[in-house]
Amino acid sequence: MKNTTLVIMAAGLGSRFGGGIKQLEPVGPNGEIIMDYSIHDALEAGFNKVVFIIRRDLEEDFKRVIGSRIEKVADVEYAYQELDALPAGYDVPEGRKKPWGTGHAVLSVKGIVKEPFLVINADDYYGKEAFHRIHDYMVREMDEEAAIYDMCMAGFILSNTLSENGSVTRGVCRLNEDGTLGEVTETYDIEQRGDGLLANDEEGNPVLVSPGQYVSMNMWGLSPAFLDELEQGFPEFLDRAKGNLKAEYLLPKIIDRLIQEGKASVKVLETRDKWFGVTYQEDKAAVVASIRTLIEKGVYREKLYK
Repeated sequence: MKNTTLVIMAAGLGSRFGGGIKQLEPVGPNGEIIMDYSIHDALEAGFNKVVFIIRRDLEEDFKRVIGSRIEKVADVEYAYQELDALPAGYDVPEGRKKPWGTGHAVLSVKGIVKEPFLVINADDYYGKEAFHRIHDYMVREMDEEAAIYDMCMAGFILSNTLSENGSVTRGVCRLNEDGTLGEVTETYDIEQRGDGLLANDEEGNPVLVSPGQYVSMNMWGLSPAFLDELEQGFPEFLDRAKGNLKAEYLLPKIIDRLIQEGKASVKVLETRDKWFGVTYQEDKAAVVASIRTLIEKGVYREKLYK
């Protein structure tokens, strides 16, 4: 069986969560956090290693809350996303405080991950189906020797990914006839308003979105060769971003560019599972209730790990 790795992006600042470290908020009956359920589902699907991307200042708390526990059930490694982790000749611009984005986060696993890997956010609950579908694609269909990057992603239904407590950002997808990704557009401020949805583009202009559209939740199945692409493209991003203290090197934008240049093909694997997460402090109660419901339905054990 081909080795596969789960990579969890957990270095975010959690700025909308009210100052706490949202990735480490307990939501399960025995102190489990959202990552516990993602890791459980990934291991069940067949992934056999976990790599956490964290900040060094979070390391002690992170290992205490979850890392030391997961080390008992899976092979675990750590990668560190730091603001000053830049190519030679580049410095952190004065006044820059925000991390460099998801592309930079994933780049931090170069040298650690040498097999097909799945990237997910730490604070999103994805459901079981997507882990199984992506793992199956990786081991049965992904061609690591293809002339272009062979990738896959979980295609969530937009209406299944909204928060009742505020707007969300999603990568809204357009599919080709063969079920591959034709385009992914980062779309901001998406929220339910009456019977419709409101959304804005990067410049704040209103855009039309549909509840039934596919969206990306940063759940990408990637080959290790993609890490070389991230490394090569990062200096170009930094050159373009000069003077913009909030610019981010984002996975959806990078992958979309590769698609438009004919350098990547991304299979969209539909999942009908309902997302939930702790984007906002007010989300926590709903997440706790959702986990309880899943336990009552037998999806998870009361104590997740024996």
